[in-house]
Amino acid sequence: MTERWFDEAAGPVVRPYAMTRGRTRCSPEAARLDLIALVIARTAGTGAGGRHEDDLHDPALTPEHVDIVRMCRRSPLSVAELATDLDVPVGIVRVLVGDLLDADLVRVSRPVPPAELPDENILREVINGLRAL
Repeated sequence: MTERWFDEAAGPVVRPYAMTRGRTRCSPEAARLDLIALVIARTAGTGAGGRHEDDLHDPALTPEHVDIVRMCRRSPLSVAELATDLDVPVGIVRVLVGDLLDADLVRVSRPVPPAELPDENILREVINGLRAL
């Protein structure tokens, strides 16, 4: 006789759309989040009036929101790292981070796009020009 798998043995199972209350799109600001964008939790003394642990008791926040803030308070994490640590798809993390941005509980540091970085040849010419002075 094979052992049957019962729902009670499975533990808590939450579908990704339940974490975002059925939303699949995030705020426009969060939609531009790269996988390597760093999410940094606001701490007391930063942001609008500072943030404390009491802010995490907001009934509008899901347990995943709270997890993201607590994880990012220890050290800034990229969107990809958050998705891996929470074991949820990146799209879900973007929606959740968008909610936290709107609530001013986190801020995001985006990488500089390669097109906006200075050209290495120009920098070398500037250095050579300065040396010639």
